[in-house]
Amino acid sequence: MPASADAVTEVIRTLQSLPGWEFVEAALVLVVGWYASKLLVRFLGRPVARRFGRPSLTKTVLGGVRAIVLLIAASVAANRVGFEPGQILLSVTVFSAVLGLVLAPIIGSVINGLFLLADQPYEIGDMIELVDQNKRGYVEDITLRYTKIFTLENTFLVVPNSNMRDRDVINYSAEDTRSRLSLEVLVTYESDVERGRAIMERAARETPEVVEGGPDIRVGSARYPAAPVTYVKEFADHGVLLDLRYWVKDPYYLARVRSKIQDRIWSQLDDADVEIAYPHRHHVFDETSGTARVTVEDGRTHRPRSEEFDSQGPDV
Repeated sequence: MPASADAVTEVIRTLQSLPGWEFVEAALVLVVGWYASKLLVRFLGRPVARRFGRPSLTKTVLGGVRAIVLLIAASVAANRVGFEPGQILLSVTVFSAVLGLVLAPIIGSVINGLFLLADQPYEIGDMIELVDQNKRGYVEDITLRYTKIFTLENTFLVVPNSNMRDRDVINYSAEDTRSRLSLEVLVTYESDVERGRAIMERAARETPEVVEGGPDIRVGSARYPAAPVTYVKEFADHGVLLDLRYWVKDPYYLARVRSKIQDRIWSQLDDADVEIAYPHRHHVFDETSGTARVTVEDGRTHRPRSEEFDSQGPDV
C-alpha cells in the first residue's frame, strides 16, 4: 500500500511538471464546478420552491445559487493558472466598469427584473394582455432581463423588463380567473326592451363558459352579481343601448364565449318582437331645397352619377 501511494504521488508530480498542466487543472475545476452547481440546484429545488411558492422567484434564486458556484469555480481555476486574488479582483473591477458603460441597457433590464419579481404583477402561467400592442398571451418565462410571452397567435413575444414596467399590462389570471365582460346591443325604440333584456341574459346563462349564478363576486370592496345582468345604458340616437354584463369562468377563450353569446342573441331576437337598430337617415325636401334631377328609362327611375340642386337652399 505505501508503495502504491508513493507511485501515485510520483505520477501526480510528473503530471504537474508537464508544461500546460495548470490549464488542465483549471479545466477540471470548471467541470467539477459545473456538475456541482447542477447537483446543488437539484438538491435545493424543492426546499426553495416550498419557501418562495412562485416559479419565477424559485428559478431566479436557483439560478443565483448556480452562478455563485460557477463563479467560485472560475476563481479557483483562474488561481491555478497564475492569477492572484488581487489580480482577479482588479480584473473584476475593470470588467464591471466596462460592463456598466457598454451594457447599461441590460443592467437596467436586470434591475427592472428585480422590481418585477418584487412587485409580482404577473407570474409564469398567467394570461396577460399588453394594452398598447393589443397582444394577449401566456407568460412563458420571467428572467432578470426579459419576460417571454407565448401569444394566442402561436408566437413568442420577448419584452425587456425595462419596457414591461413602463407599459399597461392586464392580468386575467391574477387571484381570481373569473373575468367580467360586457356586450352592447342597440335595439329600436319600437322594440320590447324588457323582452330584449331577458333574451340577452338567457343567452349568456345558456353558454357553458359563463357563470350562470351564485353568490355575488367580490372585487376589492365592491360586490357584483354573479349572474348575467342587462342594463339600459343609454337612450341613443337610433335606439336603446342595452349593456349585458357577465362573468366568464376562465379567461382563455374570451372571443369564443363572446361569439357564442352573440349567436344566441341573434337567433332569439329574430324570433321575438325585438329589432336590432341601425343608423337611419331621412332626407326631407321642401320648397327651399331645390330640385333633384332624375331620368326615367324603361319604366325605371335612375339617379344620375351626381345629383345637382339649385342654389335656392340646402337639403334638410
